[in-house]
Amino acid sequence: MRQVRLAKDAMDRDWADPDLDLGAVAAHAGYSRYHFIRAFKEAYGETPGQYLTHRRIERAEDLLRTANLSVTEICHLVGFSSVGTFSARFKAWTGLTPSEYRTKHVGRGAALIPGCYAMLWAGGFRSAPGASTGTGSGSAASGKQRNSGEAG
Repeated sequence: MRQVRLAKDAMDRDWADPDLDLGAVAAHAGYSRYHFIRAFKEAYGETPGQYLTHRRIERAEDLLRTANLSVTEICHLVGFSSVGTFSARFKAWTGLTPSEYRTKHVGRGAALIPGCYAMLWAGGFRSAPGASTGTGSGSAASGKQRNSGEAG
């Protein structure tokens, strides 16, 4: 049971990591993937995948209520790599799409947190895979990085 608890702690700590998968979590417990699924379900009443999805959806609910971020931004912040999968799982869990959930719950409390603050709090802005740091033609040739708003 101790090993399963350690793996659950790892899931609670790293839930937003999109690369967190069953193999990595099972390795924390020192179990094979299939033995870990059985042990986790016996201990917590749901599979590790279901548990991780529920953790991510709960965090998404919080962000939809409190942060001025798009559904796509929230999807990626909580560890989903596909907006379609996120929306389908969110609706299955809450009965509402993310947009419907936001419409229903925004305005029932404090003002929304600006998206830039929420992104920084959540671990910063992540660059897209394959994104370059240059901002346009000529920046590599001149050896200077240019701000897109910089003149000439």
